[in-house]
Amino acid sequence: MELGMAADELKAVVNRLRRAQGQIAGVIRMIEEGRDCEEVVTQLAAASRALDKAGFAVIATGLQHCLSDSELADAGDREQMRARLEKLFLSLA
Repeated sequence: MELGMAADELKAVVNRLRRAQGQIAGVIRMIEEGRDCEEVVTQLAAASRALDKAGFAVIATGLQHCLSDSELADAGDREQMRARLEKLFLSLA
């Protein structure tokens, strides 16, 4: 399955991933500095949510493209694609 995302969709996902990257770097610094556990966990949770949102955006775009793809006219192809997308979706759950 190809990542057929429009430029604006791709930019939004990349921005989310960059934000998560910055948050993860911040968490590493916090741990190295011996910061409070609650602060570290709060920042780690924020990074995790950013990664989840990026993943869901990719999957949602994939669903949109796959469901409108005319080459999936055969019911077997649709079922196979549905199973693949379900597996991807559940990998983020």
